[in-house]
Amino acid sequence: MGTDSDSGGGGSRARGWVLKALVLFGGALVLKRLRKATTRWDHARAVAEALSGEKFSREQARRDPDNYFNIRMLMCPATEMVDGSRVLYFEQAFWRSPQKPFRQRFYMVKPCPKEIKCDVELSSYAIRDVEEYKNFCDRPKDQRPQPEEVIEDIAEHLTTIHLSRCERGKRCLYEGSTPPDGFPNSWNGATYCTSELAIYKNGEVHTWDRGYDDEGNQVWGARGGPYEFKPAPSSSVDDMFSPLNFAPTLSLEKKMEGSFVIDEQ
Repeated sequence: MGTDSDSGGGGSRARGWVLKALVLFGGALVLKRLRKATTRWDHARAVAEALSGEKFSREQARRDPDNYFNIRMLMCPATEMVDGSRVLYFEQAFWRSPQKPFRQRFYMVKPCPKEIKCDVELSSYAIRDVEEYKNFCDRPKDQRPQPEEVIEDIAEHLTTIHLSRCERGKRCLYEGSTPPDGFPNSWNGATYCTSELAIYKNGEVHTWDRGYDDEGNQVWGARGGPYEFKPAPSSSVDDMFSPLNFAPTLSLEKKMEGSFVIDEQ
């Protein structure tokens, strides 16, 4: 009896270990799936947060004033779609006249479709009434168009950039571009445009938007490389308006035509 009892106990213990292993394995699979699903939205959330805020190309303009301008880039959350996609309001203006943006957009941030090999899909859209949204991020929330209005004011699709997490060891967090053939564009003689974007660990955002004609000639956009937007330290706000900075706004506006697109709609 003693022998039978021992063997029976051993069999029960073995079955118990098997059941525990199955439970652990199943739990690991479920956890992996949950993590995978969460990570897709984590990527989108990280990109939206990294893009938000006030950034300037001031340092780059100081290094190369003939080819780059001191541009203020400002983005902030505008609304959230039913599927969880985040909508950001975006505007760019000369640093001397931030109240007069020359470029305004909505950006929709969401995970890439499963059939595309990337992490985050960043799509730009025109705004139905740009005047109503000027300085949107600078205004108190009760003086802005409300979330339901934002959704109604999302107009035609302009571009889509597919971003991927940067490889370990690189300075960037995410980088990507539009497809090689770009998207339709008619500003300054262009027939299509392309965009490249990189988000860096130190908060920098590098953007390179270019327009091309039918023959592949570049007709607008920076030629030497992307614009480098850096977060402005709060202590340097006064310095931005020092007389040592750049030429008056009017000369900048004249000089920029063909090298930095004002609005390609």
